[in-house]
Amino acid sequence: MNVRASGGRSARAAWALAVLTLGCSETRNLGSSVPHGLLPVDERNPILLANDGAYDNWQGEYAVLLANGGGPELAGIIVNTSGPWPNLDTNIAGWRGLVAAARASGLRNIPDPIASTGPPLTRPASGQIDDTTPNRSEGAHLIVNASASLSLPYRPLAVVTGGRLTDVADAYLIDRTVTERVVVVSSVGSTTDTGAAMGPPNGEMDPWADAIVTAHFRFVQVSAFYDQTNDVPTASLAKLPANPFGDWIAAKQPSIFSLAQAADQVGVVAVGIPSFVTGVQSVSSAALIGAGASAGPDLVANPAGPLLLVTQNASADATGRFWKLLLDPTTYQAH
Repeated sequence: MNVRASGGRSARAAWALAVLTLGCSETRNLGSSVPHGLLPVDERNPILLANDGAYDNWQGEYAVLLANGGGPELAGIIVNTSGPWPNLDTNIAGWRGLVAAARASGLRNIPDPIASTGPPLTRPASGQIDDTTPNRSEGAHLIVNASASLSLPYRPLAVVTGGRLTDVADAYLIDRTVTERVVVVSSVGSTTDTGAAMGPPNGEMDPWADAIVTAHFRFVQVSAFYDQTNDVPTASLAKLPANPFGDWIAAKQPSIFSLAQAADQVGVVAVGIPSFVTGVQSVSSAALIGAGASAGPDLVANPAGPLLLVTQNASADATGRFWKLLLDPTTYQAH
C-alpha cells in the first residue's frame, strides 16, 4: 500500500467528514457551526498551544488575552525545544512566568504549561510513516487526551503550533484516531509560486514530523506573517496596563524578534480572530520526503487538495484586538 496516497485519502476523508457533520449539525444548531472566517476552525474551537521559547514572539500573550476576551478556550500549553531554544528548563520557566503574570493580573482559564521531552522524529529505513518509532511524549499524550475530552464532531480541538511539529506527529503514532478530533494550525514555512515550502520558520526543525502531519491530519499552514514588533512598539510601552501582565509584556518587548517570519502568533490569531485571514489556498502535500531532508514536504496548489494554506492577512485586525483586550478592564475580571 502506498502510505503517502493512503495518508492523503485519510486526510481528505477526515476533512470531508467534518464538513459533512458540520452541515448536518446546521439544522440542529441554527447556523451556530458555520465557520466565522475562511478556516474550518474559529474562536469557538478550544485550542492547545505548542511552542518552544517564551520570549521571541507574542503567541502566548495573544492566547491568554483571547481566552479572556471572547476568543478560544485555552485547553493546554505544550513546551518543547528547538535549535534556537534548546534548554527545556529555560523554556518552561519562561512560559510559567507568562502564566503567573497573567493569573496575577486577574486573567483566568489559563492552564499550567507542561514540559514535553522527545527529539525530532526519525524517518524509518522503510520510509513508511507507520514504522516510525514514537517518542510517546508528554505533549503527544496531552493532545490525545485533550482532543478526546474536548472535541466535538463539528468543533474539533485546534492544535496551534509555533515550533516543531514533533508532538503532533507523535500523537498520531500513539493513537491513530486523534486525527478525527484535531485540526492542526501551524506558523510555518513560506509561500512559493506553486504553493508553499515547509522550511523556515519551524518547518526545518522536524521534517519527518511535517511529513506525518501533512499526510494524516487536517492541516492549516499559516505562511502569512507580519512585523510583530508593531504589536508592542517602544512608543506604546507607557500605555500598557499597570499590572503584572503589563509588566511582563514591557520586560519581554526588547526580546521580540524583528524578523517578520518569527511571528509565531499568526496561528493563534488565525483561529481566534477570524478577520485576520484574508487569503487561503487549497493545497496537497507533494510527496513523502526522503532521508536526510532539511525541510518538510512542499505543498502544491490543488483546488481539491485536503490541506489549507493561509497566504494573506489583515495584521491591523490582530494588533487592534490585542490592544483592545489589553486595555479593557473587564479582561482582567474573574470569570
